[in-house]
Amino acid sequence: MDRVIELLPDLAQATFETLYIVALSLLFGGFGGLLVGLGLYVTRAGGLLPNRVVNTVLNVLVNTFRPIPFIILLAAAQPLARVVVGTGIGDPAIIFSISLAAVFGISRIVEQNLLTVQPGVIEAARSVGAGPWRIIRTLLLPEALGPLILGYAFVFVAIVDMTAVAGLVGGGGLGNFAILYGYRQFEPAVTWAAVVVIIVIVQLVQFFANWLARRVLRR
Repeated sequence: MDRVIELLPDLAQATFETLYIVALSLLFGGFGGLLVGLGLYVTRAGGLLPNRVVNTVLNVLVNTFRPIPFIILLAAAQPLARVVVGTGIGDPAIIFSISLAAVFGISRIVEQNLLTVQPGVIEAARSVGAGPWRIIRTLLLPEALGPLILGYAFVFVAIVDMTAVAGLVGGGGLGNFAILYGYRQFEPAVTWAAVVVIIVIVQLVQFFANWLARRVLRR
């Protein structure tokens, strides 16, 4: 326990790094996933903008990248990370790789949640002359907002898990802290301190997401 107290400043710094990586990864990956998920939904047969070619290409992309284990994707994406962010290691490369993984995971969550919107509601909007983009902006996304909030909360937890894995390859955050000061120095208390912080972060975010989703669904 004394070792944990001694390392509190490092634990605080690692917590900040984890939140920083997760926030940026969720921002970039969440936006990209929303666009791809919308593309999957609107271009499907019977969708707002049906396009078999585009839908097939998007499905192939998602089905190709989504099953790849993150630790493998992390290594495979290094050359691309060097081109995009200028480095294949460190937090910028980790954020790039997590964002890339998140895009394809989130896109399916977005597509599945948009499918929960009743088709009759969309047909009613079409019958009064609303165009596809207006339906997406004013009807589709607002109607699916509650489930989308819960879906993004699920992704938040997955991204926290990815940051811990990234600690194995030099990424910052709580994963690196637990490995460097806990596992490698045979200090289980230090490892569990990192675990407790991660659990607290996840619980707070999940409780907030549940509360926000309930408010949205009651509208």
